[in-house]
Amino acid sequence: MTTRTLLAIAVVLVSPPCLLAQQTEPSQRPRARELDIHPGIYDPGSNNAITDVSGVLVGQVTIAKGENIRTGVTVVLPHAGNIFQDKVTGAVFVYNAFGKLVGSTQVSELDQMETPIVLTNTLSVWDAAAAVAAWTLAQPGNEDVRSVNPVVGETNDGWLNDIRGFHVAREDVLRALREARGGPVDEGPWAPAKEP
Repeated sequence: MTTRTLLAIAVVLVSPPCLLAQQTEPSQRPRARELDIHPGIYDPGSNNAITDVSGVLVGQVTIAKGENIRTGVTVVLPHAGNIFQDKVTGAVFVYNAFGKLVGSTQVSELDQMETPIVLTNTLSVWDAAAAVAAWTLAQPGNEDVRSVNPVVGETNDGWLNDIRGFHVAREDVLRALREARGGPVDEGPWAPAKEP
């Protein structure tokens, strides 16, 4: 399956590792397939991750401070090149319309993506979108680009994080973009944060 085929099926959002909260150690936590849960019709690839699709890169920054900050950002790049100049086919399928999903309207209208896909916490969506727009405009070859459509979704991590603290910064998004790579994708267990 090619990157373009995968992204033509759906815009895939990957939860930041800090949002996959569990109260058990990863070695004690069974995988879905170990519980006889087999999503989809295909077997997973060697990484059991979106990075099994050739060319797809994932970058993650987890922010854990004190006892009540557990958040982060994940970016999915459909390829390592200039995504704005080499757009990929994309689609959006809404599971519930309660979440924030910047950029979805243009993807639905044009069936194209021109930036990486970003997932962060609910109140960091707009800061992440601004960071991705600036990053895209700064890419070599985009000097004459006048507008860009960042695709940023959210996961409400308020039950384990001081969500009102706006702890995901522009630099965190830029770092996730810089450090995006293929191969295994980290998953992080977190116990729920204490009330601030």
